[in-house]
Amino acid sequence: MNKTRTILWLCIAGVISFAFVVPLKSSVLPLKGGFNEKTLESGYKSDSIVRPDSSRFTYSSLVSGLDEPMEMAILPSYDVVVAERKGAVRYYSQSSKQLKTIAHFNVFSGIEDGLLGVAADPQFSINHWIYFYYGLAGEKSVSQLARFEMDGEKLIESSRKVLLEVPTQRKYCCHSAGYLTFDSKGLLYLSIGDNTNAEEIEGHNPTDERPGRELSDDQAATANSNSFKGKILRIKPESDGTFSIPDGNLFPKDGSQGKPEIYVMGVRNPFRFSVDAKNNYVYWGDVGPDTEINASEGKLNYDEINQARKPGFFGYPYFLGANEVFPKYDFVTKKEGPGKDPLHPLNESPHNTGIRELPAAQPAFIWYGKGPSKRWPLVGKGGASAMAGPVYYSDLFADSPYKLPDYYDGKLFIYDWIRKWIMAVTLDVNGNYVSMEPFLPQLKVVAPIDMQIAPDGAIYLLAYGTNWFARNTDSGIIRVEYAEGNRNPIASLKISKLVGAAPLSVSLSAGESKDYDPGDKLTYEWSIGSKKIKGERIGHVFTRPGIYNVVLTVTDQLGGKGSATTQVKVGNTPPEVKIQTAANRSFYWDNQKLDYQIQIKDREDKVADAKRTKASFHYLPFGKDLASVMSSSENVQFGQTEKLVASLDCKACHTVATKSIGPAFKAISMRYKGKKDAADPLSEKIIKGGSGNWGTYPMPPHQDLAIADARQISEYILSLAEEQVNIPLKGQFYLTDHIGKGDAGAYVLLGSYIDKGANGIEPLQASDQIVLRSPVIQMEDYDEGNVGVTIATQNTGFVSYISNITNGKFVRFNQIDLNGIGQIDFRVQREGQGGTIEVRLDDPQGPVVGSVEVEAGKVKDPKSEWEQRIAILSPEKGMHDLYIVFKNPTSQWGLFHVDLMKFQK
Repeated sequence: MNKTRTILWLCIAGVISFAFVVPLKSSVLPLKGGFNEKTLESGYKSDSIVRPDSSRFTYSSLVSGLDEPMEMAILPSYDVVVAERKGAVRYYSQSSKQLKTIAHFNVFSGIEDGLLGVAADPQFSINHWIYFYYGLAGEKSVSQLARFEMDGEKLIESSRKVLLEVPTQRKYCCHSAGYLTFDSKGLLYLSIGDNTNAEEIEGHNPTDERPGRELSDDQAATANSNSFKGKILRIKPESDGTFSIPDGNLFPKDGSQGKPEIYVMGVRNPFRFSVDAKNNYVYWGDVGPDTEINASEGKLNYDEINQARKPGFFGYPYFLGANEVFPKYDFVTKKEGPGKDPLHPLNESPHNTGIRELPAAQPAFIWYGKGPSKRWPLVGKGGASAMAGPVYYSDLFADSPYKLPDYYDGKLFIYDWIRKWIMAVTLDVNGNYVSMEPFLPQLKVVAPIDMQIAPDGAIYLLAYGTNWFARNTDSGIIRVEYAEGNRNPIASLKISKLVGAAPLSVSLSAGESKDYDPGDKLTYEWSIGSKKIKGERIGHVFTRPGIYNVVLTVTDQLGGKGSATTQVKVGNTPPEVKIQTAANRSFYWDNQKLDYQIQIKDREDKVADAKRTKASFHYLPFGKDLASVMSSSENVQFGQTEKLVASLDCKACHTVATKSIGPAFKAISMRYKGKKDAADPLSEKIIKGGSGNWGTYPMPPHQDLAIADARQISEYILSLAEEQVNIPLKGQFYLTDHIGKGDAGAYVLLGSYIDKGANGIEPLQASDQIVLRSPVIQMEDYDEGNVGVTIATQNTGFVSYISNITNGKFVRFNQIDLNGIGQIDFRVQREGQGGTIEVRLDDPQGPVVGSVEVEAGKVKDPKSEWEQRIAILSPEKGMHDLYIVFKNPTSQWGLFHVDLMKFQK
């Protein structure tokens, strides 16, 4: 039998924390921007400079809990304006540390549209102009680039001047882009996605030339010189709210060959870009398609980092990466033909309204697919969303207090939204690629969506957060500072309550704040409304309802400062939900009776509203490890998803109930409802990835995921089609569903309540659950321990077990209910000096509630020589951390092996 630990959390496609960097003189040779020995001889600046100590970067969270932040504008005062996709304009005050909403545009936020971009005018301190790009609500399918004036922290909406109106289509998803930035000459750049049907492309690129299919033909968009779609535009804003065409764009100013605003064309989704402050090179990340076309590295679905040294055509939809060619696909005959010539690409689509002969295609600067990259192995694998940040120049920040070290002089910063990394790319003096290395992996930014460097040298990062199309608690603004001398403290704020009724008493602690400079003495100041309170740990009472910003400032004796913020909502008490039972709360046994009573209390509602109450009971055949991963949640499905899928990249594209970039899990379950053996093809899809069933957005492969783990996720998704029926708040069940199904599966009893909200605070939710798992627990599934694990192989008969057991070692299992447990049966192998197994409560030195001796021995056949030893337990009640401690004070060698333990009544 295979008892290898379920490892659903091992397939981590997003968070990449590198403990190494590549040498600066890399041997990576991209086809564009590459280098050779002559390039190395010409020199670049980083060879002789020591890589800086990462502990000299300190960071603080200025804002958290934003609702789909898309871009930020850092004002001269270091206040920050944030554009949220659903239309809110948020304003963070550096002086007061307060966040507020200063406007809410009426936007179309379907598909990927909405309020997408914001940029402050380079002369903002004089003219107070700020620019936004957004999808205009209403029947007219257009997006607008508009300029507004600001008066302090107020946006004057009546000052709106529309510079540019961009026709869009709102029938098919996706790709809106919408990023705004200025170059050093005051020219304004706007990126626009191809806004083309990303579905129904049959594994190819979107070049459907059939009549009436122009919305599925990128030759009518990104390869069309007479369309704004799939472009980066460059204009010169004028004082009267209009704009002019600067010299040097791709097409003539008279519009004879194409839109004169176009600087770059042939891009798919140029989501984030920057303009080099010295040479005006444009760098952007282009999010790749999902195709089944074979390529030099996997499939032709690369994400790209591009460099435009001058205006040009960058290949899409005909080429990708190093100008790898898409075959011409006939959507009528379903046959492939020869692709285009990168040197002389022709747009011959009947949907094209621009020039036929396009400029020669420019290859990408860096590119990578869903699998591991041979050229750039540090980028990882899985889902991807490439972004390009700024190029840093030391001399532009010569007098800035937080300027980056000279090591980063001339480096380009790139980042990936889904994979959650930031890289520093070394360029030679001519702007050619040299190498890349991870930048500040310790930050673990969740979905970085914008990266800018402020005039004082600090890096500002905008984190979108975990889920697409959602308000995320892990979204926000992060400020990163570098200090050569005295390092700023890192503030850590802990609070006992974030929500409750007035008066609300809270405890606040800065005890986990730290300073990397030895001997520094820290002082702590809390700002709560207009009050200033000093102390490392304080108490505070909020006497009135409202939403309060709490700011912690930590200062060292040399003036270095760090800060952290949070919000406290006063006026509504969270409900209390408790499940009472006389049965054991950890395990199930055959035909056991589970009695229960779900108790709900809410201070404001007084009497619980039955319509806002949920109670359910399920047997989940895939839930072997469910008990150790469940947390309080809206229902069992959400709890399972949060833990089982959190470390995959699934949450970037899927939610449980609503469509995101990918289909909702519930929609998938309904499609497969009633189909026999549906878990098998779904499991294969999870491992191999692919597209076509729900559109063309790629589901990345998870080839490191075990088949059993993929099936567990599949069965979870399929279970969502089961009709959810509320059970009474009091009753009993007999546990029989698991019989005959081995030691897998779990029973879940859940109760939840959402209150009605009160005093201006939104409705709050609480839940409680009992999760009953098999009483057979594999020893290698311990939560903490200091023993080794032998992996299941043919030599062990596919039994995995704990080994390397010597005197004093232990393993811990969290929160086991000992109510009604009379004994634990251990399956052991007498391989070693022998000794004692002790069962202790809550600590390796805690009280012994049971023990058993295991004799010395030598195994001849490791596959079969397993024996049972029984530890009788003293009567105990309640939940405890269980420590299994191994003792033999007379031996320094191995004692025995242990495979599993079974809890018996």
